[in-house]
Amino acid sequence: MPDKRQHRGAHPEDYRLFEPQAWPHLRAAAADLSWLLSRGYSSPSGLKLVGERYNLAERQRMAVLRSACSDDAFARRRGHEARARSVAPLRGQAVLIDGFNVLTTVEAALAGGVILQARDGCYRDIASMHGTFHKVKETIPAITLIAEALAALEVSECLWYLDRRVSNSGRLKKMIMEIVATRSATHYPPLWRVESVIDPDSLLARSTDVIATADSQLLDQCQHWFSLAREVVSRFVPGAHVVDLSYTSA
Repeated sequence: MPDKRQHRGAHPEDYRLFEPQAWPHLRAAAADLSWLLSRGYSSPSGLKLVGERYNLAERQRMAVLRSACSDDAFARRRGHEARARSVAPLRGQAVLIDGFNVLTTVEAALAGGVILQARDGCYRDIASMHGTFHKVKETIPAITLIAEALAALEVSECLWYLDRRVSNSGRLKKMIMEIVATRSATHYPPLWRVESVIDPDSLLARSTDVIATADSQLLDQCQHWFSLAREVVSRFVPGAHVVDLSYTSA
């Protein structure tokens, strides 16, 4: 059946599962999982132990998994974060955007979905996309806000990478370019491109430019990264449902 959802927002149970009173419980679970990961436990086995100890629901377990990381991963990610090296980290820089990763998080924030502030400082959503992208009501506003954030950050150029294997990636490419074409050039980076490729992760991982992503595997491989979704949500979505599961030590 076709996906007829109009928003990439909150699950009906999220306001109960992620109410502020639950945050200390979830933060403790994320800390414990990070401790286990730092000592060689696999994600599935560590999450099973933590989930049972804290009696977590399935979506809470997913949130804890997406928020935790090992001590080594935390140190590596912080060491390669563009923000950590400069007060104007992207000024004059070329930025490569992990398109679906950034876009879906901003869409979720605009739709009232849960946004996780993870241990590594990234913003992540809980929504999952399984091989198909469909436009929702927040898609165009999200693209526009991403562009405005990049302009405010004074990047010299940006290149969106979209995974060609995801259905409708071609339509999204056309949509992004049309949005830019209808806006004043002064509101966007001078050079703005969108490419649909078979394996964007390998291209992003090898690049020496700044990568805009919150993908854990990419963060553990790329040379320079920036949490563009966090920048956009912090700047333009003040009412976002941000659940802070971050901390600095295991």
